[in-house]
Amino acid sequence: MNDEIVNIEDQEPPKSGKVAKISRGALQIAGGAIPFGGGVLSAIAGAWSESEQEKVNRFVKHWIQMLKDEFREKEQTIIEIMSRLDLQDEAISERVESKEFQSLVRKTFREWSGAESEEKRKYIRNILSNAATTKVTSDDVIRLFIDWINKYSEMHFQVIAAIYNSNGITRGQIWKKIGKGAVREDSADADLYKLLFRDLSTGGIIRQHRETDRFGNFIPKETNSRSKGSGPKPLVSAFDNEEGYELTALGQQFVHYAMTDLPLKIEFAVDPEEP
Repeated sequence: MNDEIVNIEDQEPPKSGKVAKISRGALQIAGGAIPFGGGVLSAIAGAWSESEQEKVNRFVKHWIQMLKDEFREKEQTIIEIMSRLDLQDEAISERVESKEFQSLVRKTFREWSGAESEEKRKYIRNILSNAATTKVTSDDVIRLFIDWINKYSEMHFQVIAAIYNSNGITRGQIWKKIGKGAVREDSADADLYKLLFRDLSTGGIIRQHRETDRFGNFIPKETNSRSKGSGPKPLVSAFDNEEGYELTALGQQFVHYAMTDLPLKIEFAVDPEEP
């Protein structure tokens, strides 16, 4: 077997003619070898005509560039994490080398597609950095935090940040705090905003604000009974200013892990020209 390693980035896309026919043949062979994706690959091979070769070439170039960009993002994230860790600290060094922490790293980079923005990439960096240096919560909870990065949008996280340290803040106040302007109650923006609160409530991240006693037990709210014949219950606005919200314990810990940036221990710079 030839031990020489071939770098796919250095290869030219297939040209039209004989090579293109060989490439289509390879797709057809792959189509028969892959049970689930076979139909798709065979369809691609059948539809790939000589005249479309240049379009395919451009697509492959974009795809390779996307992979290169993703690799750079992962590389930058790993460097940023390591530059925030004091590896002279024996406890941190042991934690980084542990199977448990390596499992978190593998999970994170296996599901990298969730980091579709720079802000989310920073959340991932912060989660792994804090997971290496502190033991406020269990690794099972940290895995849940990583799942949340994939599951929720940046606007979800803006709402979480707005509620943090503002127990009792209302939806109307949160809307203004995250910098949104006035919109109609029947608009798509209003519907989206209500959906965000349903997502975060059912996800166990936020809840309606409740007073607690000194033992941490929730104190029941006083209910205002409606008299008969008073008509239907008024609809609650998407931007209600009556009911307050707060973060759950999980939500508080998420902010600690994902939105708290550790200071740099080592200065570094990633060369954007480096392949």
